[in-house]
Amino acid sequence: MEIAQNLGTKKEVIPSLIRSIDANEVVGFDDNLMKQSVLNVEFMDSGDNKIKPEISNVDLRHHRTPSISISMPSSPTEVVHLQNTKRVAFTDDVVLELTGNNAPPTISAATFHSQPLPTGVGFEEPVAAGKLPKQPVRNPRIDKLTDERYSSFKTWSGKLERQISNLRGKPVGEPPVNTPRSENVPVHRYFDALEGPELDILRPSEEIILPEDKKWPFLLRYPISSFGICLGVSSQAIMWKNLALTESTHFLHVSPKVNLILWCISVVLFAVVAATYLLKLIFYFEAVRREYYHPIRVNFFFAPWIALLFLAIGVPTTVATNLPHFLWYVLMAPIFILELKIYGQWMSGGQRRLSKVANPSNHLSVVGNFVGALLGASMGLKEGPIFFFAVGIAHYTVLFVTLYQRLPTNETLPKELHPVFFLFVAAPSVASMAWARINGSFDYGARIAYFIAMFLYFSLAVRVNFFRGFKFSLAWWAYTFPMTGAAIATIRYTSEVSNTLTKLLSVSLSTIATLTVFGLLVTTVLRAFVMRDLFPNDIAIAISDRKPKTVRKWFHRRSGSSEKDIEHYLKFVTSNEKDVEVSVVTKDVESQTTLT
Repeated sequence: MEIAQNLGTKKEVIPSLIRSIDANEVVGFDDNLMKQSVLNVEFMDSGDNKIKPEISNVDLRHHRTPSISISMPSSPTEVVHLQNTKRVAFTDDVVLELTGNNAPPTISAATFHSQPLPTGVGFEEPVAAGKLPKQPVRNPRIDKLTDERYSSFKTWSGKLERQISNLRGKPVGEPPVNTPRSENVPVHRYFDALEGPELDILRPSEEIILPEDKKWPFLLRYPISSFGICLGVSSQAIMWKNLALTESTHFLHVSPKVNLILWCISVVLFAVVAATYLLKLIFYFEAVRREYYHPIRVNFFFAPWIALLFLAIGVPTTVATNLPHFLWYVLMAPIFILELKIYGQWMSGGQRRLSKVANPSNHLSVVGNFVGALLGASMGLKEGPIFFFAVGIAHYTVLFVTLYQRLPTNETLPKELHPVFFLFVAAPSVASMAWARINGSFDYGARIAYFIAMFLYFSLAVRVNFFRGFKFSLAWWAYTFPMTGAAIATIRYTSEVSNTLTKLLSVSLSTIATLTVFGLLVTTVLRAFVMRDLFPNDIAIAISDRKPKTVRKWFHRRSGSSEKDIEHYLKFVTSNEKDVEVSVVTKDVESQTTLT
């Protein structure tokens, strides 16, 4: 196209750059053989007037390339600065080769190169062949972390997170993300929405605020009950220390190195578990807060401090012989603060009163007093251990009676037995050793507590066939240390009453406790690395703060209900209601009778 503009007399007009030509009008267009033909290429000026080309179409050979390239000035005003005559030809990448002596004059103008557009033959042929352009690879883990449905559980999911996003370049006026409600969940909602001895099974009529069809981020699935593993392994370190140092069990020839190995494993294990849960506290504070308000999970907040007390009691003699007194005060301060909160709720008349939330897992909040008294007395302290022993024995008595009564107001105790019931054995067995250390001998008071523990232990052991119908969980680890505690108390009792029966009992209970811990260890490894279901979605922290509304009016017209509607309705039908089909048929018959 030839452009001639008079800058003094004529206003600048942007030229018409592209003229559309139908492919059917051009002979040989897009032909695979690319035969020589006449191509209708027209040159036009700014006034839409045809210009006769200086080269005949017959003298051209056309070679088509599989892309379209357009070269043009970067701005319309730059055309003015080009000198002399300018020619701009727009064709489908037609390469012009001369066959005669009629060569056009060389165009001396600035060249502006552009990238090929993703259209034309080069783009359409792969699409026609079913080969689409490669999309950027998406990481499912990153998509899971950026899912807006998890934002309500993140620590910085509110205003602060939006401000950080604005600093990173996002628009300031970006609307906030609509996330699920995350207010304080009242305690009655946990009983209404969940069931089971650990309150971790969602009722059929309830819904959760997190997605059910995908696996949540790992930290959201990491429960506080993971500290139960530390309780089981660290209590084993104490047991093997007593087996190696007690005179009544010298015939076993247990090496102190066993205690050292188990203690080192317990330290490393506690560091890993504590660090992981600390990350959850930092990044998902709302999830930790919901666990604290959970009527069962709140008792496991004693587990980290009890595990540290176990590590202090089971420290090998080659590592330390005398521990500083301030260590006891540091470890007992968090337990004392938690007890002020929990025991105060037990005495109040609210939804968290003991008759409402009583569960065998409440023994974890009591046994810490006896473990602390045992450590303090072994360090030479007097008043502090007696104080915690008195607090523990008072609340254990109340808890023991409440659990035995099975009050009608209690909704957490299952009809069948569960490993959680072994926590009945923990408090009296540890209390017997604590009192023996405080009093200086295994006297009648220590023996009374020990005999209570043995009776509860045997009453559960003879009913081992009833422990069925429940699934494995990490909370089982917390139920192993009562068995280990009973074995340690028996070893201590054997040192006072040494005979064949007590020695046989010590060996038997120690063997059972060791095999139980080893079996749980193998099961945990299989669940973690083979089955990969050790940390399922933690339903207990994802319940809604209000009961979902159930819509049933539309189901009264049976003819207008779809299969999906029927399934949705049946999801909210409880066992106490009448049969749905019968009730609907009855209503249909009544309506027909009324019409006739």
